[in-house]
Amino acid sequence: MILFFLVFNSAFIFASTVDTIKVVSKSMNKSISNIVILPNNYSTQKKSFPVLYLLHGASGSYTDWISKVPSIKEYADQYQIIIVCPDGGHNSWYFDSPIDKNINYETYISKELINTIDKKYNTSAQKSGRAITDLSMGGHGAFYLAFKHQDIWGAAGSMSGGMDLRAFSSNWGLPKLLGKYSEHKESWEKNTVINMVYLLEKDSLKLIFDCGINDFFYDANKRLHKKLIERNIPHDFIERPGAHNWEYWSNSIKYQLLFFNDYFKS
Repeated sequence: MILFFLVFNSAFIFASTVDTIKVVSKSMNKSISNIVILPNNYSTQKKSFPVLYLLHGASGSYTDWISKVPSIKEYADQYQIIIVCPDGGHNSWYFDSPIDKNINYETYISKELINTIDKKYNTSAQKSGRAITDLSMGGHGAFYLAFKHQDIWGAAGSMSGGMDLRAFSSNWGLPKLLGKYSEHKESWEKNTVINMVYLLEKDSLKLIFDCGINDFFYDANKRLHKKLIERNIPHDFIERPGAHNWEYWSNSIKYQLLFFNDYFKS
């Protein structure tokens, strides 16, 4: 009996609710799946919850975080936040593609999805209650979307993000989104995060990003860090041993959540 009580009580403590919702994207004329993780006391609290948008990497899906890092559900309880994991397509890089008019993930995430989440759930529906982060392609996407839409997100993070796409101009389906670099150089220069720092105002966004020193994106992250320093943009940058893998990201997300929690509480 005592053992049963302990098991039951433990399950109740971490009793976050996981929804899968479909959102119709008018900009892409299709229905898109998203996971929404609600904290354990969501249904009993008459308050608004901050929201973390947690993207996914190239060739990944909206189920990656919940399947590869199940503790993400416990983090929603611990920090009393709603976590939204959108499907960003196979290799969308979260652009509105200037080449393929059917690829509009910037519009989807920053307008269509956010509007749906704010209508359906009890959210803090202003930038002070909204953050975005992820890894690799999603790390690029988080900074890309936050830099371009500083009125929507108050904080942004990146883990092993692809901050300079120009060095990988033949990889991950990028030519299908931006065209060949030799023929569409302007699109590449305009849409790579390291060239978007000029959009930032000094206190417009709270920023955190990190990268493992054995990661192929490490050099670009260091260069972005240097550029932010040169422009006097406050940010947290962390480098630590690690490669481009889930072992690194499952550790990294813990530190980013502390950062976002401090932001939401401030």
